[in-house]
Amino acid sequence: MEITLNSGFKMPIVGLGVWRMEKEGIRDLIINAINLGYRHLDCAADYKNEAEVGEALAQVFKTALVKREDLFITTKLWNSDHGHVIEACKDSLKKLQLDYLDLYLVHFPVATKHTGVGTTDSALGEDGVLDIDTTISLETTWHDMEKLVSMGLVRSIGISNYDVFLTRDCLAYSKIKPAVNQIETHPYFQRDSLVKFCQKHGICVTAHTPLGGATANAEWFGTVSCLDDPALKEVADKYKKTVAQVVLRWGMQRNTVVIPKTSKPERLEENFKVFDFELAKEDMEVIKSMDRKYRTNQPAKFWGIDLYA
Repeated sequence: MEITLNSGFKMPIVGLGVWRMEKEGIRDLIINAINLGYRHLDCAADYKNEAEVGEALAQVFKTALVKREDLFITTKLWNSDHGHVIEACKDSLKKLQLDYLDLYLVHFPVATKHTGVGTTDSALGEDGVLDIDTTISLETTWHDMEKLVSMGLVRSIGISNYDVFLTRDCLAYSKIKPAVNQIETHPYFQRDSLVKFCQKHGICVTAHTPLGGATANAEWFGTVSCLDDPALKEVADKYKKTVAQVVLRWGMQRNTVVIPKTSKPERLEENFKVFDFELAKEDMEVIKSMDRKYRTNQPAKFWGIDLYA
């Protein structure tokens, strides 16, 4: 299953996120994922593992497991490189050992102190608060993103963690419309208004943290996962599926792309077995009623400021 972006390119509806993935295990995990049928990888400069992903990609191309055109590769511009978009993109391409990206996203709608291309630091001021660069506008950053398309380095460009207001502004000043807005969304944080706004204006929504963060976010942010919700377990039992599979299928039936992250081979396979069933309308409504407006990914813990405030 694929979604056709407003750029005309097709994006697989299920991908593998590589955030917080251990460097030494990436190669085998990506090869395993491709063998299972994954064709979409979601990366970012800030994940600090692009070079390891690149080594895995080089191997799968060399062994003819897949061709470059068979894969959809996303990576992201970090906050500290907003004034160096072209250099940052080229740095990511070099690490990933690719000639072009299928999708390049503005990771967060904020420019921060530049610390060197590709270093992806989040410099804090003396007050312990993120050192935000107020001289670079998001419009300037976006026009530099558009240059990447004309240069042939990127096929589609998009945004990430943008709300309705910022997305609307991007639509107003863009010459090339954002193809994607990647946001946190799951049964406990459905963000229906933002999802509908994006889809109404031809922007595909990708759900990062589509399983509500699970163990990873519980460890980092002390949050609760929707995977333990009794109502979801009841729905999963009805379809003889796991809760994770039901949650991913729910995301797919909202016409959002889902990019679950896992380092476990058994979860990798489980997360891809979501094409052989469909949730009934009444079960979609059950899940819709579970919204808590509950964000699980909160970088304020590291930045000393809540950018979502």
